[in-house]
Amino acid sequence: MVRRMSQHRFNLPQASFDTKYLLNPANAENIEANIQHRKGIGDIRLVQNIHKQLAAETALPESERSKLTTQLEAEMAKIPNRTHPKVLEYGNEPRVLKRFNEQHKRTNRKYFQFNDICKKMNVYRMENLGNFTGHRSYYLTDELAELEHALINYAVDRLHRRNFHLITVPDLLPGRIIESCGMSVHGERNQVYKLSNDDTHESLCLSGTSEMALAGYFAGRCIPEVKLPYRLMAVSRCYRAETSALQEEKGIYRVHQFTKVEMFAVCKPDHSATVLEEFRDIEVSLFDELGLHFLLLDMPPCELGAPAYRKYDIEAWMPGRGMYGEISSCSDCTDYQARRLGIRVAYVGDTVTDTTFAHTVNGTACAIPRMLIALIENFQNEDYTITVPEALRMYMNGKQFIRRRKVLPELKLTKRLMQEETF
Repeated sequence: MVRRMSQHRFNLPQASFDTKYLLNPANAENIEANIQHRKGIGDIRLVQNIHKQLAAETALPESERSKLTTQLEAEMAKIPNRTHPKVLEYGNEPRVLKRFNEQHKRTNRKYFQFNDICKKMNVYRMENLGNFTGHRSYYLTDELAELEHALINYAVDRLHRRNFHLITVPDLLPGRIIESCGMSVHGERNQVYKLSNDDTHESLCLSGTSEMALAGYFAGRCIPEVKLPYRLMAVSRCYRAETSALQEEKGIYRVHQFTKVEMFAVCKPDHSATVLEEFRDIEVSLFDELGLHFLLLDMPPCELGAPAYRKYDIEAWMPGRGMYGEISSCSDCTDYQARRLGIRVAYVGDTVTDTTFAHTVNGTACAIPRMLIALIENFQNEDYTITVPEALRMYMNGKQFIRRRKVLPELKLTKRLMQEETF
């Protein structure tokens, strides 16, 4: 018996855009340039033309006015966030702010890629899974599975020390929450798994990152300033529909689902830049303590996506691949998400309460597949063992090495069982 999924409209706040800025013709040129720098899809000229039409044609039938108003809101939603002035100087290339543990970038011997050494160690499987788990699926077994949980516990413990509150989040979200966070759910090529394509109902989608559910947790809330900033963390599965065909992104580098420890903050508007620096420093400390060689990058406008005002990336050296790979990022989204989800800050004075839109900041504390690649490729030994970083050993019952699993061939096992049965 197949049960149909219940469909309905979700009671989410109406988005509130910065119309004073967006609808001012004097700002059109700057907004247009920002869209181009960020490779966005918004059209500020169309936005302002629709607004002019609504203002000029006061005798429009209510149905036509409603249709134009809906179109205006849809077009304003496409306009990306503003961009930090400093990163506009970068052109299309990130700025390397600092290199960490560069002495660990060893190139004087051969390093196996993650896929190859893990298969030699019998702790990983990705091939021949398409018939029952789909493309870009994987199994982690034995010590490699233990290493995954060690990384999660390591990140959660370190964030607890920084006064982050752990929250469990849903994996199913309304499409509007995902779009409010800056990821499109429309079109044939996007990152989102939609569970319903029925246009007459609002769709539920699989969450691409717990940032979306954490932002949705605050939707429609007005938070007293004295309670801010809220610092939250979540451990969740993340679902991405699109994968890459690039050779350097093969294996578990880019997969359809993975586990991630996410940081998220809601703060006052004048604090988000400080919180972003805090998130950046936390990420740096997490990877520095593990002994990885990595780069801290300040990202250019074309890499910010729609919601970020400023974004830092961290790329770790992966010697088996002979490349740097992104393992983390953190973004200051200013009021982009808060305006779309109705997240406000309440300032209480002597006689009046004033409200304004909050700011949100997000960051990756640990994305499991990329971290496993970085650790396995950097800390492999010539005897096919992996040295467990000291910071992770307490989460693996004190193990210092991951060793090759000896697997008895299936044929020999079958013969021995037959002999036992004979006796």
